[in-house]
Amino acid sequence: MTRPIDLLFRPFPFGSVRLANRIVMAPMTRSKSPRGVPTAEVAAYYRRRAEGGVGLIVTEGTVVDHRASNGYPDVPRMFGEDALAGWKHVVDEVHAVGGVIVPQLWHVGSYRTRGIPPDPQVPGYGPSAVPHPGHGDDPELPVAMTIDDIAQVVAAFAAAAAAARHLGFDGVEIHGAHCYLIDQFLWERTNRRTDGYGGSLERRLRFAVEVVTAVREAVGPDFPIQFRFSQWKMGDFRAKLAPSPEELERLLTPLVEAGVDIFHASTRRYSEHEFPGSELNLAGWTQRLTGKPAITVGSVGLDADFLSSFRGRSAAPVGIDDLLSRLEREEFSLVAVGRALLADPEWPRKLREGREDEIVPFAPECMERLV
Repeated sequence: MTRPIDLLFRPFPFGSVRLANRIVMAPMTRSKSPRGVPTAEVAAYYRRRAEGGVGLIVTEGTVVDHRASNGYPDVPRMFGEDALAGWKHVVDEVHAVGGVIVPQLWHVGSYRTRGIPPDPQVPGYGPSAVPHPGHGDDPELPVAMTIDDIAQVVAAFAAAAAAARHLGFDGVEIHGAHCYLIDQFLWERTNRRTDGYGGSLERRLRFAVEVVTAVREAVGPDFPIQFRFSQWKMGDFRAKLAPSPEELERLLTPLVEAGVDIFHASTRRYSEHEFPGSELNLAGWTQRLTGKPAITVGSVGLDADFLSSFRGRSAAPVGIDDLLSRLEREEFSLVAVGRALLADPEWPRKLREGREDEIVPFAPECMERLV
């Protein structure tokens, strides 16, 4: 007899492999990679999620090879022999237990401030000399990127993607969300350029399209490329890149044409309707408009959104009947889970086996350790 929960455990084609189910581990910054090198502890952390039944692991953001790409301490990088060796161990550990894994490629742009490794003298870089909205009342202005800077970063994304394929990753995800560099080019508030990379939506899209195009050329036609995007921004949770379905289609179509296979539509709560007059969430609209599979995310399995976690609030497990109804209607194809998997690596297995009462609640200290 088919149960509603079985919808989550249908296989899904993914490049040259097949996902065992529709559950994705969401990317979550952990800051546990000293000098940018993933450790054996990091490898064990990802392996445990694969063992617990996750269909696809998206790693924490891993920075590309540019002097201003990093904005946090001890985040991993996708360049340099030491870091790549660390990632090779991660990939091997996940594959050893039948898991599928992709890295999230990242440049933080103007979010960076002086004092952050590897060179504390390097400021943030952005499309324009506009302060990042999440940096308070008197922030340092970022360096406005030149055409040469843009070309260097595009090449860095391509090189990181090529390295990921060489290491045995199963695909890549490009971080174009949350007001990091790619998103800063997309958003009018942070992109005040008057050249071919600013102004109209199509021009603001140019940098993202160039990144996706370069990544596609670097990895070939059969390697999955995911693109994560969001309406909300750090510093402005009510921001809207696309205030209507028509604008969303204008935003996403060039990315499809450039080579995106799957969209990861980041929201704080998956249950929220994206536009008036429709029950579809952002992932639902994305899948409908592009014809590409979409990943939904946001407070899956928990009773509070991620912002509450930064305020020290715990989150209790809740049912996912609404999620399953949306999945049954094929509103989206995949479901990303974040904090619930930090708290309990066996979240997928316990759901499948009807052991919901054994699921470990999320507590803020889960964000401070690798378990």
